[in-house]
Amino acid sequence: MGQEYRINWEQPADYNPAKMLQKLPSPISAAMTEIYNYSVDNDGFYFVDHLVDRAVAGCAMKTFIDEALCYTDSVEILEI
Repeated sequence: MGQEYRINWEQPADYNPAKMLQKLPSPISAAMTEIYNYSVDNDGFYFVDHLVDRAVAGCAMKTFIDEALCYTDSVEILEI
């Protein structure tokens, strides 16, 4: 399963994640295994690191956190 996280932050009503999603690294490894997965929810992001490639998953997680911090001064990151 991997490590699961919730990145909670208050999104603006008109929030559109399209540009941020284009910045994400490929979630599929050269061996065709899933590196990470995510969902965009009304109250933040759900993120799963499948522990396949920590550098790629870390880059993706940082992208989500940086995106949230563009809109608010703080975020809550929970390992679930």
